[in-house]
Amino acid sequence: MTPADHGVTAASTAREAGAPRIRFVDSVRRLLPQAWPVLVGQLAVMMFSTVDTLVMGRVGAQDLAALAVGAAAYVSVFVGLMGIVLAVGPIAGRQFGAGDLPGSGQTFVQAQWLALLLCVPGLAVLCFPEPFIWLAKLDATQAAKVRAYTQAEALALPAALLFAAFRGFSTAVSRPKAVMAMQLTGLAAKVPLTVLLVFGWGPIPSLGVAGCGFATAIAMTAQLLAAQWLLRHDTFYQPFSIPHLWRTRPQLPDLRQLVKLGLPMGGSILVEVTGFTFMAFFIARLGATPVAGHQIAVNLVAMMFMTALALGTAAGTLVAQHLGAGQKREARITGRHAMTLASLVAAGLGAIVALAREPIVALYTDNPEATAAALPLLVWVWFFHLGDALQTVAAYVLRAYQVATLPMVIYVVALWGVGIGGGYALAFGPHAGGAEGFWQAATAGLLTAALLLSLLLRQVFNENRQDAPQAGRG
Repeated sequence: MTPADHGVTAASTAREAGAPRIRFVDSVRRLLPQAWPVLVGQLAVMMFSTVDTLVMGRVGAQDLAALAVGAAAYVSVFVGLMGIVLAVGPIAGRQFGAGDLPGSGQTFVQAQWLALLLCVPGLAVLCFPEPFIWLAKLDATQAAKVRAYTQAEALALPAALLFAAFRGFSTAVSRPKAVMAMQLTGLAAKVPLTVLLVFGWGPIPSLGVAGCGFATAIAMTAQLLAAQWLLRHDTFYQPFSIPHLWRTRPQLPDLRQLVKLGLPMGGSILVEVTGFTFMAFFIARLGATPVAGHQIAVNLVAMMFMTALALGTAAGTLVAQHLGAGQKREARITGRHAMTLASLVAAGLGAIVALAREPIVALYTDNPEATAAALPLLVWVWFFHLGDALQTVAAYVLRAYQVATLPMVIYVVALWGVGIGGGYALAFGPHAGGAEGFWQAATAGLLTAALLLSLLLRQVFNENRQDAPQAGRG
């Protein structure tokens, strides 16, 4: 098994001078086999939230609003920690590209230890979600619902972070279909469990919004167990020499390498996600109806984001493998073509959603007030998603170059400064734009991040034109 068998072609060994031209269509043909399993798998993950939203939407606006705040709290915790664990991807991808398969396996094992260590602070926050409740200014009844949800979701965190390590490693070594299969397994368990635990049946009581959290915990555990079985029985993983976790110990040098890249990666992802979740906390102050409309829009735009995430993951995987193999020209061209493809797909998908927003919202709810609150927000989805797609792909390619610290700074300025700060001013300022004001500012923030990250990526490409190996910067 060689990297050439998994996306790094023999022709790409040519040097800058006289190298054959790589067409856009050639890059698309290489990106799509890496991207489509990621898309299907991430849509399955997104369906966890969609199932919860659809089920709680039938229960009532109060429960849907509690889900919005509780889910925002869980995502804020999980995604920030997950981003640190996913540092396994760029590191293992470069090792794979260089032909160091046991090194990739060792990086994966240490990423699992890192996932377990990160559970400690994550569980503490989810079991005591008072800061999130305070941000949303919830009454006692709503606070109790949110607390019940996050405490149930806490049970899912260890399995979710361990699976994140499996996901990052398998994708980095061009095995995205394995991740997809496990994510579909989790979804297959999640759907009936959510309905059963939310509404109850026979001796099983109705747990309401907490049932969504317990269903996720059970489904994620099943998903992780399936992944562990695959690691032991799929012959693809044998050359990586991956030992059982309990037969290993945490290795400080490897953990330090993961944390050095993972902290800014996790920080970037945390800032990006809290750009959404803090919107939910502040919009919750406007009442149950605005936050219900916001939850519909967020769920929809998150599903659209999966296309950008798939392309970004595919681009980051191929670029990291090229860099590990010393193929800098091919890495640059793959990154550029991925950005072009992302902009075309995002513009088309955003147009479809904006123009068909009424029937789309009708799939989520038949409540006229929630519908009226959601429809104006979807107009902004078109531009919102375009900025989201471009910044996502740029960020993933930059991580392949192990450039993560400056992107985190860009996210703080664009998403927190322009997005959250501007959104708060528009929503609660003199003009009282409400939820729509937050979406206007968030769109501006994403477009700002897309522009700045694209300029940074161009600079990184220019700095990596030499054939000689060059260390990535922070």
